[in-house]
Amino acid sequence: MQVNYVAVLVSAILQWLLGALWYGLIFRKSWRKLVGYGEGEKPKNAVLGAIASLIGCFVLSFTLAHVEWIGTGVFTAGAKLGVICWFGFMAAPLFTQHIYENRRANLLAINSAYWLLAMALGGGILAAFHR
Repeated sequence: MQVNYVAVLVSAILQWLLGALWYGLIFRKSWRKLVGYGEGEKPKNAVLGAIASLIGCFVLSFTLAHVEWIGTGVFTAGAKLGVICWFGFMAAPLFTQHIYENRRANLLAINSAYWLLAMALGGGILAAFHR
């Protein structure tokens, strides 16, 4: 199987930008409060976190590109595959982790919804770029 590295890179960058929008704008106040940041307090290692996030999005996209039936050439089919992968590979472990860490359901909703959208977007992009 050949991997389209341009599609992987585009997918990773768009997932990363979605995360910046998701956590930096849409859910900024709620997320900061839920993870324990005070008003005006900046996350520690924000630059390192942003770099790690981009690398993580690249690894996720690269891995998703290896799913055999992503090559449908249709965005919606790839997005559906991303949702299926999210359900099995993200939702279940995030749910378990939040239970063990005694985290609030709101934080689980914010985090898991981001990954749902990111994986649907990534799957859709990878499918659409498939030759």
